[in-house]
Amino acid sequence: MRSAGDDLISVAVVDTQAAQALAAALRQSGGWIDAVAGIDSVVVHFDLACVDRADAETRLKDAVANVSVRPVDQQAVIEIPIVYGGEFGPDLEQVCEKLGLTKGEFVALHSGEYTVDMIGFTPGFAYVGGLDDRLVVERHSEPRQHLPAGSIGIAGGRTGIYAVPGPGGWPLIGRTARKLFDASSDDPFLLSAGATVVFTAVETL
Repeated sequence: MRSAGDDLISVAVVDTQAAQALAAALRQSGGWIDAVAGIDSVVVHFDLACVDRADAETRLKDAVANVSVRPVDQQAVIEIPIVYGGEFGPDLEQVCEKLGLTKGEFVALHSGEYTVDMIGFTPGFAYVGGLDDRLVVERHSEPRQHLPAGSIGIAGGRTGIYAVPGPGGWPLIGRTARKLFDASSDDPFLLSAGATVVFTAVETL
């Protein structure tokens, strides 16, 4: 357990599933402004106006010790159709060359079912785990300043899904036409930590 800010405490956990389960349990228990799951930690936001840090840490230790950490409720599988390569995935050719794969081999390895590990970086940006070891590449040394919503990149063993336009340094392999952000909705982002996604290849957006 360590400080992550004046009113934030980070709790280390064993893996992504445990982080998601603990964050969900803490949010449901009340008493905290929010609890956000990371890859292997949970950041807890407490009200500094009502409780000092020492008391917050004591309460959090008690909560972690006593809460029943159950698996996150199974969510519906979300299909993410992807147009791979071309103008929508301008880095795919270079990625395939570096990895020694054809486009078809890459698509076959990348398509399939995965779990969203966490949301972060930019609003709604989904870090999707479980990428095949044969598809591991590094981020660009210099990020692009603007990427359209729906851009799909890979880096460091994960797939990144850009829910809204913005900067990004992940090599782009494709794009989805799936609407990932709806400002008019009570729950505006389609993807959340723990969600199951299935990548499928399509020819056009």
